[in-house]
Amino acid sequence: MCLIEQTPRIETRRLTLRAPAPGDETRLAALMADYDIAKMTSRVPHPYALSDALSFIEAVQAKDPATDHEFLLEHEDDGVIGGLGLFTPPGLPLEVGYWVGRDWWGRGFASEALQGALAWAKHAWKKRFVVAGHFSDNPASGAVLCKAGFLYTGEIQHKPSIARGEEAPVRMMVWLA
Repeated sequence: MCLIEQTPRIETRRLTLRAPAPGDETRLAALMADYDIAKMTSRVPHPYALSDALSFIEAVQAKDPATDHEFLLEHEDDGVIGGLGLFTPPGLPLEVGYWVGRDWWGRGFASEALQGALAWAKHAWKKRFVVAGHFSDNPASGAVLCKAGFLYTGEIQHKPSIARGEEAPVRMMVWLA
C-alpha cells in the first residue's frame, strides 16, 4: 500500500512546491488580484480579496490527499510566486492547473514547477495519466504544457472562468507517463 503524504514538498532547481498554509493569504491575495492572472484560471474570482485567499487555504486543508494536492511555488529569494494544483474532478481523470505571478512570467518557472509536479505524481503518487487545458487566448500556457510533454487531444471544451464571468474555449491536452 502506498501512503500519500499529507503535504508533500517538491524541490526543483529554483523552486519549492509546498502546501498553502496560514500566513500565505496576504501574498496570495496580492498576486491573484491581477486580472490578467485570474482570467486565465477557471476558479479564481476577480477582484480577489484577502477573504478569498483565506477561504482557499482552508479548503486546501480539507482536501483528500488521495485525490488532490495544491502547491504554492516558492522561490528562494522572492517567496511565493505562483501556484499549482493536481485535482481529480468526480468521475474524471487527474487534472493539473497552475499560475505564476506577472513579475515571474517568461522565466521558465511554470515549466519547472509543472515538470517537478509531474515527476512527483508519477513516482510518489503512481499517476500515469494527467489532463490539462488552457484557454485558447493563452498560448503561453499551451507552450508550458507542451514543454512538459502534454499533447493536444484536438478537443475544445467550453469551461467557466469566474474572473471573466463567462465560459471560454479551452484547448484540452493529455500527459502519459
